[in-house]
Amino acid sequence: MTREAEAPNPHAKTGEEIALGITRIFDAPRSLVFRVWSTPEHLARWWGPRDFTVPSIRSDFRKDGQWRSCMRSPEGAEYWASGVYREIVPQSRLVFTFQWEEDGAIETLVTVTFEDAGTGTRLTFRQAPFRTIEDRDSHAEGWSECLDRLGNHLNRQNGSGR
Repeated sequence: MTREAEAPNPHAKTGEEIALGITRIFDAPRSLVFRVWSTPEHLARWWGPRDFTVPSIRSDFRKDGQWRSCMRSPEGAEYWASGVYREIVPQSRLVFTFQWEEDGAIETLVTVTFEDAGTGTRLTFRQAPFRTIEDRDSHAEGWSECLDRLGNHLNRQNGSGR
């Protein structure tokens, strides 16, 4: 897995949308990378920051289908998030809403694209809008760790021939 760029636009100008962008290249075929984003049994193994577990994840993987997950920190705190799948183009593009289930949380839109990159896959992740650069940066850290876990999971899956 290689990292191409993380968190572009570090100094958004007034009136400019604050967005998070991450690009990674994984040493796994696009079909596998897409599958681990689209099935709860795979998501439960890599979704969330380092050392978090996923005791609950539900996904109605279809356009307008809903998803909901619980991430548990090493200290036992639970963080629930949910959303709706807005667009699904198999092995190419996934668009869904993301919102923490807490008072005052804003809904963001996540777009994930999957492209061939030699024998691997280039994954481009974008999430927006954020209220502040600090909100964006806290998500950047979490998603970066999450994508690290995704890379490890893909290596295990790819190595086992699944």
